[in-house]
This record gives sequence, C-alpha cells and structure tokens, in this order.
Amino acid sequence: MEMKDKGAFTRNEIFSQPEAWAAALDVLTGQRQAILDIEAVRRYDQILFTGCGSTYYLSLAAATLTQELTGRPSRAFPASELWLHPKSSYAAGKTLLIAVSRSGETTETLRACQAFLDNPRGDLLTISCYAETPLAQRGTVNLVFPSGQERSVAQTRAFSTMYLATAALGCLWAGRADLYDSLARLPEAGRRLLKDYAATATDLGREARFDRFYFLGSGGRYGLAGELSLKMKEMSLSHSEPFHFMEFRHGPKSMVTADTTLMVGLVSERGYEDESRVLNEMEALGSTTLTLSEGRGEVAFDSQVEEVVRNVLYLPIGQLLAFEHSLSKGLDPDRPNNLETVVRL
Repeated sequence: MEMKDKGAFTRNEIFSQPEAWAAALDVLTGQRQAILDIEAVRRYDQILFTGCGSTYYLSLAAATLTQELTGRPSRAFPASELWLHPKSSYAAGKTLLIAVSRSGETTETLRACQAFLDNPRGDLLTISCYAETPLAQRGTVNLVFPSGQERSVAQTRAFSTMYLATAALGCLWAGRADLYDSLARLPEAGRRLLKDYAATATDLGREARFDRFYFLGSGGRYGLAGELSLKMKEMSLSHSEPFHFMEFRHGPKSMVTADTTLMVGLVSERGYEDESRVLNEMEALGSTTLTLSEGRGEVAFDSQVEEVVRNVLYLPIGQLLAFEHSLSKGLDPDRPNNLETVVRL
C-alpha cells in the first residue's frame, strides 16, 4: 500500500539509516578479501571518485577521507567531467576509478565508466544499491548495498550507506583493521543520535523565519556540508549553500541577516577552536547556529569512534532539518520540485 502522508518515505529512510549501515557492514565483511585484493595503495598512482548530484558530494568527502587514511592521491569529479573532459580530469599513471550511483542507471556515470574502460587507465570499482543494473555489472569489483535502496527522490539513506562503504574501503586499504572494526559501533551511535536530537532538528526546521541556510564543513566534512545543503535545496526549495569554515569569512558572511539565517557547523575536533570562532562571529551578526560535533555541540555524537571514520554521524540530523523545513512550507519531501529519481539523458 502506498504511504500517503507527506514525506512518509523520506522520514522512514532517515530514521532507518542505522539499520541500513549495519546491513552494509555485513556486505563489506563478506567482500573484505575482494576489497583487499585490489591493493589500492600499492597498485595505483591515484584514486578517483565520481558521481552525480548527491554522489558527487559523496565523492568529494570520500576522496578526502581516502587520501587522509591511505596517503594515496585521491580526487573527486562529477561524472560528466570525466566523460566530456578527460584530459583535464585524469593525471598520468594508473588510476583506480570508484563510481558511485544509488540507482546504477545515471547516464553520465555510465558514460564516464564506459569511456574509462574503452581507453584503459586502470581499474573500475562500483558502489550502488541495486544489483541488476548496468553499473553493477561493469567493475572489477561491484559493491551493492540493498539496505540503501529508497523510494524517495532525494537521497538520505542511500547516501549515508554508500558513504560509510567508502570509509570502510579506506580503512582496509590503509591496513587499519582497528578502524574498520570500530565502524560496527556507528549504527548504535546513529540510533542514539536520532533518539536524542530529532526534536532539535524538528524545532529548528519548523522555524518559518529562516530563509537562508549555510552548512560549514572543512576537510572530509566539506563534501558532507555540500550534501546537506543540497538536501535543504531539494526538499524545501530554500536558499542554501555549503562553505569551508574559514572561507565563509571571505565574502559570504555578507549574506548573514539577523533572525533569518541558520548556520549549521560540522565541527571537527582538530579544528574545534577556529571553527567555533567562525560560528561565534556569525552569531554576533545575528545568525542562529547549530553545532554538530563529537562531544561539544548542541548535537553531540558521543560515539567513541575516531574522528576520521565517524563523519557519517553528521548526516541524519542535517537531513532531518531539511525534511522538517520542507513540511513547514507545505511541501512534500518525497517529491521535490522538478526532480526525478534517476537522471537519464
């Protein structure tokens, strides 16, 4: 039976993420040897991630994380850039291309992968949520996470599940079995996070006075800030932009207005003092702020998982904020304006 309440699918997909993560970790454990056999650090000069829309932001976050863990040069490109402008995208040397797509059917991603295979530069690994799709047949290794499948147009569960998978890849390729094992603590941390802070996201999301949103994240969190900003745009049709923390001072802060601006900070431990200072400065200009961090924010993870691999915890409350703001404007988060689940050219 179809669910008729506005946003019912999206709400379920946001709140079921911890279970999806646990199922994804089971898939990864089953594929562990195949992943290790790739020997990414030894065999490749560079690792490239690619996707479209949400999965491009995922690729940005994943590339930063992979380079931090493995030391291997890692970059991210929209699939259309790899397909249409390969000379400005690929560097010399052997490449491991990691293509990410929820549906496995996005035209640009498929064309980028086919061009890569037709003009061999290395090997292809794919990450998707559906097994019987074109993308899931093309890689040397194809990782499929059915627990990320969604009925909504805007990605939530699929994004976080596939992003968690990229964190696991980095752990294994870096030889960090300890970090890989610690990922098993994230589902419980996610459940606790949603239980303790869903009301916070609901209250802020329902504030009609907010008409502009900024998501700040640096390092491996910038791509996630981009994704959360995209969620706000897609679901609530609101002005929303992502920035690196320090970059917000260089011009964008002119957009801050008293009472109508909400700034969400994906605050790190390493940069806590400097990042908090930016948020404090914006509060002085009249912005409302929401801080997400391991232990010193309005939303505290208390995960006891190392910072480099717990970034997935920034996502659920940020997604819920966009969901609630959409409902507050009378919109349906399940059916964003002008969007479709799969973009085909």
